[in-house]
Amino acid sequence: MTGWLLRRIAQAIATFAVAAVLMFVLMRLAPGDPLARMQEDRPMSGEEVARLRTIYGLDQPIHRQFAAFAQGVLRADLGVSIEHGRPVTTLLASRIGPTLLLGGAAILLNFTLGLWLGVRQAVRHGSREDRALTVLSLAGYATPSFWLGLVLAWLVGIELGWLPVAGMRDPLLPRDATWLAHAVDIGRHLVLPALTLSIVTIAGTMRYQRSALLEVLRLPYIGTAKAKGVPDRTVVWRHAWRNALFPVITLFGLWLPLLVTGSVFVEMVFAWPGLGSLAANAASGRDYPLVMGAALLAAGMVVTASLMTDLTYALLDPRVRYT
Repeated sequence: MTGWLLRRIAQAIATFAVAAVLMFVLMRLAPGDPLARMQEDRPMSGEEVARLRTIYGLDQPIHRQFAAFAQGVLRADLGVSIEHGRPVTTLLASRIGPTLLLGGAAILLNFTLGLWLGVRQAVRHGSREDRALTVLSLAGYATPSFWLGLVLAWLVGIELGWLPVAGMRDPLLPRDATWLAHAVDIGRHLVLPALTLSIVTIAGTMRYQRSALLEVLRLPYIGTAKAKGVPDRTVVWRHAWRNALFPVITLFGLWLPLLVTGSVFVEMVFAWPGLGSLAANAASGRDYPLVMGAALLAAGMVVTASLMTDLTYALLDPRVRYT
């Protein structure tokens, strides 16, 4: 087990290093000038532009820029944002909380409701309920998140006036309000973006769980348990469900990076102050340090999610450790 774990950690580190190199090179090869937006705000002389290029290291060859970048990463220093003029780590830290909140709420809703509905579909395979849930789930999966967000914001927030449609907090709420009032306020702002993310992602969880459980329910030991008189509920949840979790664990590893990246479109539609909207604005302005910081954070989350998925597989099925 220890040797297998060390090999997987080494592979994860190598994958992250390759991803960092590729992202850095592709970002530098992309068209556009990172100082262009600053020149739009106010005209700058050639000397000022040259001085800024020197400050941000843009006048150096790409290999020297990467060497400086790699040294900074090892020191946990991602540089200074060109657009904001603040350390990238500070900007990312200020946005990580809202993104974790949004992504965590969406994943929690996705997997609790998605797993339950997937099991329900498998148990009622071929019924009208199964077919109806299949149609609804696929319709939600095919719906663009930005369009669904706009519809929910218009219907629930504007027409019905039930929930706020922008931001994370009510600016009119007094700062000396109780913690419960602040929590309720954040929760009301969270409902629509979390619901939007969940609706467009829950179909995958439902389909994976349904197909995996249907396959397990056809195995001989399930028939034996039913023949011995074990109640159907016990057969499904105690005997079949655990063995049907493996494909869903893989899906969870794929969705886990939502905790960091969130959804760019959803965050921008609802003006949610997360990493997605920050990275999108940085990319449009060619803010190299900030884009690389957000990309490294996302890549690290993807690699970590993959490692956690493999570790979970190994704990649930010891055969994985020997493959």
